[in-house]
Amino acid sequence: MENILKNKLWSISSFIENKKYSFNKDEILSHLPGKFIDEAIKSISSWEGYSSTPLIDLNKLNDELGFKNIYYKDEDKRFKLKSFKALGGAFAVNKIADEKGDITVATATAGNHGRSVAWGAQRLGLKCKIFISEFVSETRAEAMRNLNADIIRVKGNYDASLKECIKQSNLNNWEIVQDVSWEGYKEVPKLIMAGYTIMIKEIIDQINNDKITHVFLQAGVGGMAAAMIAGFAKLSKNIPKFIVVEPENADCVFKSIQNNRPTSVDIKKETVMGGMSCGDVSSIAWEILKNSANYCVTITDEAISSAVALLAKGRLSNEKIIAGECAVPGIIALIGAYNNKDYLNKLELNSDSKVLLFGCEGLTDKIMYEKLLDDGLKKI
Repeated sequence: MENILKNKLWSISSFIENKKYSFNKDEILSHLPGKFIDEAIKSISSWEGYSSTPLIDLNKLNDELGFKNIYYKDEDKRFKLKSFKALGGAFAVNKIADEKGDITVATATAGNHGRSVAWGAQRLGLKCKIFISEFVSETRAEAMRNLNADIIRVKGNYDASLKECIKQSNLNNWEIVQDVSWEGYKEVPKLIMAGYTIMIKEIIDQINNDKITHVFLQAGVGGMAAAMIAGFAKLSKNIPKFIVVEPENADCVFKSIQNNRPTSVDIKKETVMGGMSCGDVSSIAWEILKNSANYCVTITDEAISSAVALLAKGRLSNEKIIAGECAVPGIIALIGAYNNKDYLNKLELNSDSKVLLFGCEGLTDKIMYEKLLDDGLKKI
């Protein structure tokens, strides 16, 4: 496998150290309060069908890279939605419905967040409107229809679908349940992010409070990445290094860290990592990430299918793992760092490192997965 991993497709496109890094638990939890996190964990852990998702040891990959441990949080097992997004949107719908009763909820999505909102609405018998871009697959759209959601397809990218969602919701008095925040819209995204933090609670329990040294975090608008950092701030005595990973064509967090201010990215070409194809960082996420992310890196689409295939064939661990396109960027970035001695040294990755990766989605799009798997098998 060493020859496969040394291939130049396993590389980091861009790398930046956050010169403003200054981890402050109180500051982080002022943006995502601990009471939100506590309430989310208590609520979600009581839901029917809840159980911790597996934390898998990527021992075969680690045999090649030579770290202490590489852990992979497998969100393919998250309820029936097969994504960490199941945690956030559904929790927010619950909270809003508790306060406002019989409502119609609406959101814009690349797929997984919309399924969570639709699932949350279905559980409570609420109406749900989902706005998607022209680039969202019909497979993902149908999955949301199967949860009784009305699907509105919008010409353009994710940002265009979000604008239309906001417009129609204001006209029709629908409750927006969005995982990105903006001026005047912050409370619901906080609820969504709080829902994600139960993953950190599970991980701490699964490693018996062992020390994680490095965490690779995928970012679209930055909500999951910021939530995981807040989860560590609230629940862990240990603070690892946080490395944010983005597609090179949708690197709004990278550009924002580089410019020391929220920076929009005009997405010229869509990435296969559709759930991470976002041009603007969430304002709440930015307030956490701007001082708490140690590094930001970008990757291309080139190794996505190979990573999917290696996991599926049990080449990276003793288990065969089903991983969607947005589940593998952390793996690619980790191998990319290993292949670049300068990055390896800057990240201080060595034989004592205990690395955490998030397999944030599984089989959420069967057609896309089979296409990636077929392509990846030809490469490995």
